[in-house]
Amino acid sequence: MANQKVAVVTGSGQGIGKGIAEKLASDGFVIVLSDRNQEVLETTEKEFREKGFPVASFVGDVSSPEDQKALVASAVEKFGSVDVFVNNAGIELVCPIENITPEQLENIFRINVFGTVYGIQAAAAQMKKQETGGKIINACSIAGHQAFDMLSAYSATKFAVRAFTQSAAKEFAKDKITVNAYCPGIVGTSMWTRIDEVMAKYMGLKKGEAYKKYAEGIALGRTEEPADVANFVSYLASPAADYMTGQSVMIDGGIVFN
Repeated sequence: MANQKVAVVTGSGQGIGKGIAEKLASDGFVIVLSDRNQEVLETTEKEFREKGFPVASFVGDVSSPEDQKALVASAVEKFGSVDVFVNNAGIELVCPIENITPEQLENIFRINVFGTVYGIQAAAAQMKKQETGGKIINACSIAGHQAFDMLSAYSATKFAVRAFTQSAAKEFAKDKITVNAYCPGIVGTSMWTRIDEVMAKYMGLKKGEAYKKYAEGIALGRTEEPADVANFVSYLASPAADYMTGQSVMIDGGIVFN
């Protein structure tokens, strides 16, 4: 284990984050899972151990800079380094612009944007200490390339993630730290179940119809699985992506083209 690289993945108790963590574990990384839901996190950690993956977990809130620093410190204490840090944790908000409350706006920016920044800060500080470089990988979205109706606040947070990804890539290049982002489309997870339910209400559709409506526009003819995202993050975390930084790449099956 001493020679294995260490990957930290936030929001990895379930969904895309869990898929990413499992893929990186299969690639040979030691994994530190992190989530604010302790019960889900413990279940996932148990699954990983049963599969023989070297793993630890940390219950934390990404919107707390103290928690992000503690997450990194915990990974270093247990495994000696942080080589890859995946800022995966995030939430959605489906709502017409005119109905967004101050509380909703503050909450989604606190988690999606502030959480990403605090993760970048904590990871970069440790990677600079190690003097061996590292990879910071952020969760963006197709909504960070093209704003969608009913998803204005979510889209705005993901546009912000793209900006921080580019700026961090420029600032940390001298330290051999690359910063990139992955931009999923319509993934069959609990997040899109919630999006479908709210969109259906506003659009006068039945449950599942909003999801189907958006999925019909995918060029490759199917919705996305967490593994589709995880496979791309696996590339970003690998030496094959050493010459890539500052990019927010769409992995969406063909929805948004630019």
